[in-house]
Amino acid sequence: MSSTIRLKTKIRDDITTVRAIIRHPMETGFRIDNATNALVPAHYINEVTVAHNGNIIMSCDWSRAVSKNPYLSFMFKGAKTGDKLELRWRDNENNTDSITTRIT
Repeated sequence: MSSTIRLKTKIRDDITTVRAIIRHPMETGFRIDNATNALVPAHYINEVTVAHNGNIIMSCDWSRAVSKNPYLSFMFKGAKTGDKLELRWRDNENNTDSITTRIT
């Protein structure tokens, strides 16, 4: 199975920019399915963590309010080319995914 995460990094002037897109339906539990007139069950990412060389540098607690296929972008200092960066997520159904890359 391929990863649900696309992750890119770029260093410029000692600042690393991280950009990620996560493929996920992010269902709120409030939408009605037109075919069945039933509520579509809630299914959303509730935890995202990013680690640089094994140290957590960012942690997010998400909820139903985040859109489908969320885009995440942030910057941090102190990374060097070749350092390891890992992004992982967990959803309300206990599904998980992660990706590890080297910073470029």
